[in-house]
Amino acid sequence: MPVSVDLQTVRPRMLAAVRRTVAPGDVGSAWGPAVGEVWDFIRSQPGLWTDGHNVFVYHHSDQPGAPMLCDFGVQVTRAFETAGEVCATETPAGEAAVAVHRGPYDRMDETYDAIGLWMIANRRESAGHSWEIYGDPTPDPADTETTIVHLLK
Repeated sequence: MPVSVDLQTVRPRMLAAVRRTVAPGDVGSAWGPAVGEVWDFIRSQPGLWTDGHNVFVYHHSDQPGAPMLCDFGVQVTRAFETAGEVCATETPAGEAAVAVHRGPYDRMDETYDAIGLWMIANRRESAGHSWEIYGDPTPDPADTETTIVHLLK
């Protein structure tokens, strides 16, 4: 099924996150321990989380294939003081290309490719940040939804 890409104006989402420098191919092994730290912190802070999702923010390097900064986070309700590696941050705001990936995580590159093609066709450039908003888990990976947002210049 073709991926639909929409132009949207996005607002910041407040996150509790752990930042890591990660090679593009290593995100799959880096996110678990980082998000584990975030959830341990959130559980110790009553009212900080209500129903927010995991959100991973990627700060793309200007050098293709170079490591990038990744904020592995969870949406929260308010700002807080940094505790260990867990800090308060937020997603960027502005115009973005947005698409919903439906299916297993190991096929998200198809949705990223669709966003890239949309950007070329619409003569838009990346502002250097993208993020993934993970939907609620489902028993069948084919039903999993992840919203991918790519900030535009």
